[in-house]
Amino acid sequence: MTYANVFGVPHAYRLTAPANPPSATLVFIHGWLLSQCYWQPVIEQLAADFQCLSYDLRGFGASNQAVDERSHPTLPSRHSSSPHPYSLEAYAEDLGELLNQLELTSPVWLVGHSLGGSIALWAAKLFPQQIQGVICVNAGGGVYLPDEFAQFRQAGKQIVRWRPAWLRHLPLINWAFTRMMVQQPLMLNWGQQRVADLLAAQATAATGVLLESTTEAEVHRLPQVVANLQQPAYFIAGADDTVMEVKYVNHLASFHPLFESVEGNVKILPDCGHMAMVEQPEALTETIQKLVTIAPVSSPVRDSALK
Repeated sequence: MTYANVFGVPHAYRLTAPANPPSATLVFIHGWLLSQCYWQPVIEQLAADFQCLSYDLRGFGASNQAVDERSHPTLPSRHSSSPHPYSLEAYAEDLGELLNQLELTSPVWLVGHSLGGSIALWAAKLFPQQIQGVICVNAGGGVYLPDEFAQFRQAGKQIVRWRPAWLRHLPLINWAFTRMMVQQPLMLNWGQQRVADLLAAQATAATGVLLESTTEAEVHRLPQVVANLQQPAYFIAGADDTVMEVKYVNHLASFHPLFESVEGNVKILPDCGHMAMVEQPEALTETIQKLVTIAPVSSPVRDSALK
């Protein structure tokens, strides 16, 4: 594992070799209480054609040290006061700084899962010159349901609060985690990884990003972010995802001009729940490869959507 110091916080990342011939760099962003590990089945299939970067978000996975030491960056893209350190915008700023440090020379596409999809959209907004396109996986939203969100926030806080170290030794706990949020049970090693990532998450960060990303203002801001993007933005949904249902994926995707194009900007994976990268890695890999290949590059995205 390699580390980069991003605004004072060590960030763990993996970067594959550039493809030959050179092509896009794909940057993979994980979801809440997860880590970059879940992208490996996809990266292994794409690394021959694309340079691939995965990293652990601040406070998660192996980026869970010195989280509170984050400095307050001054960025040219910022037009207001510093965002909350655990907001989607702040996590997008982290990603922009990581990209700057790595000095990637090929076009960058962001591939974000769930929470990572929202961070990817924000990063595309903040850094349009660096980021060529976005692919959101099991990510959508833009609809604020007060009761449901209140329950979700309360449940999330309880999960973060109650994480005894002995949980990893509880009989059948790994088995139980292979069945959460998926359409078909995962292999046992993924259940073990999910338990490990749950326990590794830094409490302040895990709670902070949960609360900051689910306020009514933030939920309603995300469609505005999508609507104003100049880059292509695609959405990949699981047909059986009960966490981020297809209708909510379609809702957020509909704010982007490509939604009305001939091909649309939403792809649905059959027999897939909320963990597409480990449930359907082959289908997801194929879909990502096609989207990056066919996406409009030279002409403005808004013009291409009208053709």
